[in-house]
Amino acid sequence: MLSRLARPGRGLPRILLGLGLAVAAVRLAEGSKEEDGQRKRKRRGVYSTAIDRSRELLQRIKDEVGSPGMVVGVSVDGESVWTEGLGFADVENRIPCSPESVMRVASISKSFTMTALAKLWEENRLDLDAPVQKYVPEFPEKEFEGEKVTITTRLLVSHLSGIRHYEKDIQKIRKKIAKKSLEKAASPESTPEKVLPDNAGPAKDGEHCKIKKTNTTKSQKCLSMEPEEFYIKDTFESVIDSLELFKNDPLVFKPGSQFLYSTHAWTLLSAVVERASGRKFLDHMMQMFKDLGMKNTVPEEHEPIIYNRARFYNFSDKKRLVNSPYVDNSYKWAGGGFLSTVNDLLMFGNVLLYSYQAQGTATVLPGYLKPDTISMVWRQVPNTEMSWDKDGKYAMGWGTVERKQVCGLCKHQKHYISHTGGAVGASSVILILPEEDSPTQTPPKGVVVTIIANMQSTGLNSTALKIALEFDKAKAAHV
Repeated sequence: MLSRLARPGRGLPRILLGLGLAVAAVRLAEGSKEEDGQRKRKRRGVYSTAIDRSRELLQRIKDEVGSPGMVVGVSVDGESVWTEGLGFADVENRIPCSPESVMRVASISKSFTMTALAKLWEENRLDLDAPVQKYVPEFPEKEFEGEKVTITTRLLVSHLSGIRHYEKDIQKIRKKIAKKSLEKAASPESTPEKVLPDNAGPAKDGEHCKIKKTNTTKSQKCLSMEPEEFYIKDTFESVIDSLELFKNDPLVFKPGSQFLYSTHAWTLLSAVVERASGRKFLDHMMQMFKDLGMKNTVPEEHEPIIYNRARFYNFSDKKRLVNSPYVDNSYKWAGGGFLSTVNDLLMFGNVLLYSYQAQGTATVLPGYLKPDTISMVWRQVPNTEMSWDKDGKYAMGWGTVERKQVCGLCKHQKHYISHTGGAVGASSVILILPEEDSPTQTPPKGVVVTIIANMQSTGLNSTALKIALEFDKAKAAHV
């Protein structure tokens, strides 16, 4: 007796129909793969010259500073067009760098934290202008020269709070600021990417030596000049515990009156995030990374197995490559404690670029943040500095350079946003170059570049900008 499925006129047509649908699905999938492959080949062709030029530039910079490894990622209009690793993620075991290499991103952590703060502000869970004690009563109220002063979240995110950086000697910091002010008054047009004093700020979560003018000897000097707190090995159980490092120290200046790059200020901000969100800081950040699709971005902890984690390096006094000393970054999660990959950083940059450009029409999904929120975050704040590009100013957790052209056929300064990072044995940059005058096009429109390296004291912003401009030019040529 024939089975039910094989009865003539009933089961056989169904079987044939099912086989036909399966074959069609396979062919559709194969066609989709072929179409995707053709699109990728076409994309590589469009940007092949930009990739070749950028690779050579990055290789030169890598050789110049002696970094064992570097990883670069570039996206155009939200689509990754180039990711590549140069050199070694692990010199001892000869493991090459790749787009999957996980490295310290240092002060790019501040941009992560700023996104969390901006989201809480959008949701009316955080008042940027309230005294910080509203959220963190453990942080004492402050005085400056006998006068009670107020520190707010808005001042903290732009490094205007007066809270010190790693250097503990307040008088020493004040003298450096005064000296810097005199030098600036005498020569306002200083060249970016020079050796900077300890309090100069962020090319750098402690990175105060820059690549363009740095050789091995200067790197050694820079390493020995770092304040003791840059190399903390103690584990802090909570962000509130981390406040003990600096909460009772006097302010360097009256809040709002001057700029002093301060990673400790961002430790205070991590406590603000905890209280405003009602969750532990790392729990809140890990949920945000999950929401953004950043699967390989994690706090740097020693014990967990983190696949593809790179090793970190610097030069010894004898000019030999050595492993960087062990540090514990639990005292500064918000300001410099995360690990990531170039793919995750590209995703992060494009989420913000999309948010900046999305208008919320019926055909465009809303961004993670509202356009007005991102505009506020990326708007230059008066009385601040952007030490890794003197043409810009600090905004809120980012540095911003505005569009400018003084005369025809002269320098055309494009609008871009970036943040650099320098940690023990690592350097980083993320740079976003929005497309100008494209309000009606589907976002994101623009170029995002990120570079991470496992070498200390390597300024990368000018390199990232050159790469971004290469890809922007290639895109314009094929529109």
